[in-house]
This record gives sequence, structure tokens and C-alpha cells, in this order.
Amino acid sequence: MIDLAYSSFGLTRLPFLDAIDAVARAGYAGMEIALHRDHFNPFDLGDDDLDAVKHRLARAGIAPACVATASHFFTPSRPHEPSLMSLDTAGRKRRIDLVKRGIRVARQLGTNLVTCGSGFVREEHVRQPQVDPLDVLAESIRECLGEIRDDEDITLLIEPEPGMAIETLAQGQALIAAVGSPRFALHIDLCHAYCSEPDYLAALAQAAPQARYLHISDARAGWNLKIVEDSDTLAVNLDHASTLVYFPDGADYLLLDGSHPLYFADRAPDAARQRRIDALLARAGLAQAARWVDYDSLYAGASPLDDELFTYLISVPGLSFDALERAHPILAWLRGARGPALVDAMVANTRTGIVHFHEIPGEGTLDLAASFAALNAHGFRGYGSVELYHHVDAWQEALQASHRHLAAIAQS
Repeated sequence: MIDLAYSSFGLTRLPFLDAIDAVARAGYAGMEIALHRDHFNPFDLGDDDLDAVKHRLARAGIAPACVATASHFFTPSRPHEPSLMSLDTAGRKRRIDLVKRGIRVARQLGTNLVTCGSGFVREEHVRQPQVDPLDVLAESIRECLGEIRDDEDITLLIEPEPGMAIETLAQGQALIAAVGSPRFALHIDLCHAYCSEPDYLAALAQAAPQARYLHISDARAGWNLKIVEDSDTLAVNLDHASTLVYFPDGADYLLLDGSHPLYFADRAPDAARQRRIDALLARAGLAQAARWVDYDSLYAGASPLDDELFTYLISVPGLSFDALERAHPILAWLRGARGPALVDAMVANTRTGIVHFHEIPGEGTLDLAASFAALNAHGFRGYGSVELYHHVDAWQEALQASHRHLAAIAQS
């Protein structure tokens, strides 16, 4: 059975205690307590504050479903950083400390679930290949688990996410086996599974016995694009995704795409760069020449596409944040921020081409009824929390529409 909850991450326009009442009025059984630097900050909250939250939850008849340990907490422009597998010890310990604080919040509020993510393979990992980031991750999780007392029932969960080191449900299960603790289990996000699993219903069924918690949102297909640094071993599969090749020597980019190969740079390519462009076009099976687009002519200001492009860019592993942020005007130009769009669909960086952008349940193409059925049939019991951080400005519609859609499924 899946009990419906709603994440406070989608309610940050409300004072936290008022958010609890809003969730209750909408008919949910539980609420996810999402750590947030400006909404629910464990560094600022004392025992009296947490007691007030516990009292309001009880008065509203709402269970604290889980404590989510804040992907966007430290530096909002670089979510998930520093991560549990950061190679910088100080950064890694900041994230470990935050997860431990989440466990303490769970203890005081009376919930037994705390969730976290692995983080991404970043440039620091690429530059230090002698260090296995998964070993670092497993050791960090063991350190977090040390916060849980022997006499209490609290479980730490790992949430696989598109682009992360732990991206698929199978990778999550492998990490659980590697950590080897009964206090470490799986958190399934249905949107993430739809993005990362070619047969997501089969994957949900297989993972259900190890899952203790769900995130729920919808999603839809988009334009799949990989951003990768140029190398002699670069592999391109345009049937799976277009590829934006980054040349670090000039901070320019080559788009390998069957419809519009393009070279984005401050100046037209010289002879050496042209030879490399031609070689990459041939490797991708493209006969059409790449058109030069003057990078300096691209619009680099704000646009309605910013949320979509930000969500996309932070999911791209292996490159520096500067390289990714320099790609933002290219993506905005392709998507039509100022002028006609060459790409009509939202941009995706996933194994399936589904966009990692949380839509209101019922407004995408994810089969939520079949997902619930697969989980229930294979033993999942627990809370499914709607997570709609892309809809904080329209929180009332998102809160109510989600419950209407999901309650009918959960009761069927």
C-alpha cells in the first residue's frame, strides 16, 4: 500500500508551519521534511522549533514521512555539492554533517527514514582516476550511519538520480550490498526510474523489496543531449543522443546532431580545429558540414528557459561547472530563448531520453497506475511523497491536482 505525502521542498513559498496545514487540508497522510537553507534549516532550528513542528504535525494529523537532506542546501547554484563522494575532505564532511543533522531531526520528529543522494562524478574525479568515487561514497555512508543509535529504528536511504554516480535502481541496490548495513535501504523516485530504466516497470518490481520510500512526479520525453570533453576515445551514438563536444583549449563546442551540426566559438575554426571537426563529424556518420555560430552573438541573459536548462546542466557529469555554465547560452539559443527554436522539446540528459523535470502527476506520460501496481505487487509498503520543486510558485495547484490524480490511483 502507498500512503500519499507531499514534500515541503515544493512549499517553500509558505512558512513551514503553514505548509503543514496546507498539506493536511489537501488530504495527504504525510509530509516529507526537506532540509532547506531558507525554509527548514537544521543549523538554525533548536529543540523548541522542532517541538513546534512535531506538535503542528500531530495537530494536523500528518505523519512526518521522511527527512530529505537537501540537495540544494549549501550552494543553490551548484546543487548536490559538496557531495558524499567529494574528494575534498572538508567538503565531504560538510555533507556528512548535514546528513547526520537530518538523522537528528528524524529522531526528534519521530520519523524513521532519512534520504540522501550519491552526488555526481565531477571534474575532480576525472582528474584523479586512481580514487574510486564509489569507495569514497560507501565510506561516507558508513560514517553517516554511525549517527544512528543501536536502540533506535532509523534507516538511511539512497535515492538514485539521473546523471549521478548512483543513477539506476540496480546501482542503488549494489551500493546497499557494498555498505552492508540493515540500516541502509533504497529510496525510489518514479520520475528518476522513468528517466533511467529502459523497462521502468520491471525495474520497479525488482527493486520494490528493498525500497522503503517513494518520490512521485510525472515526466515526458525530450531532446536527449550529452555534453562531453573531446578525446581520442570519444564515442558518439546519435541514435541515443545528440552530443555537444567541449574543446577545453578554446572553450568552444561542436554540436553533433543529425539535423543541425554546429560549431559554437568566438571565431571561425582554424585549419587544425577544422580537421578535428571533420573527423568528429565522420565518426558520428554526418556528411553535412558544421556551421559556425559566433558564441559572442548568443544571448546570455535570463529567460523562461532558465529552470529547464539549470536542471539539465547540473545533471551532466565529468565537466567543470565553468564549462557547463558556458554551454548555457548555446542551449538557450537552440531552445529559442531569443529567436526561433531549433529544438522544440525540453533538453534531457538521461538513459531513456525522458526529461528529468518533475511534472505534476497526470501531466506527463509516466504510467503511475502501472507503477503503483508493480510496487504493491512486489511488496512495497510505505509513503510516496509528491516532490514538485519546479512548481513552488504554483504550489496550490500542484498540491491539490497531485492529490486528486494520485488518490484515485491509490484507491483503485
